[in-house]
Amino acid sequence: MTRRKRSLSGEERTLWATVARTAVPLRPEDVMPEPPPAPVAEPQSLQAELAKPIGAGAKIGKADKPAPPPPLHPIERRTLTRVARGTIEIDGRIDLHGLTQMDAHDRLRGFLVDAQARGAKLVIVITGKGKATGEDPFGMTERGVLRRRVPQWLAEPGLRGIVIGFEEAHRSHGGGGALYVRIRKKRTAHKAGPA
Repeated sequence: MTRRKRSLSGEERTLWATVARTAVPLRPEDVMPEPPPAPVAEPQSLQAELAKPIGAGAKIGKADKPAPPPPLHPIERRTLTRVARGTIEIDGRIDLHGLTQMDAHDRLRGFLVDAQARGAKLVIVITGKGKATGEDPFGMTERGVLRRRVPQWLAEPGLRGIVIGFEEAHRSHGGGGALYVRIRKKRTAHKAGPA
């Protein structure tokens, strides 16, 4: 007996699209392009509401749309040279060797939040270069997972309020197994004085 395939309803498609947008791929290089969304008919009452003119009680403003996260900027060559020579001090370091991706992500986020709160300007994140494991005929083991994932995490919108930019560290600080990360100055709320 064969099973008949059923197609997704409009509500199921909408739900799936919402879930798919929030998912983070384990291997970004294997991500397939998202198919265009199928047109969904709006209920008659919603169409009627949209056709009405905007009343005095409705507000449309900038608060409707959240501000985009600030862009990342590469660290200037001059700054990198000064860090490598030791004329610019490194304000902190974290070593993520031997951690799972989930633990490493959590610790990295906590470290960066703490570094920003302390007023740090430049930190080092040590990812390691990855171990070459024995022969794997099926290609199941991956080398340098954190080395590949940490830059992706640093570029996430959630960390852009903390991270200005990042670059591979100098050989003296770990080279390809470490990253210099510039920390954004924490914004403080300005107190309004008496007028």
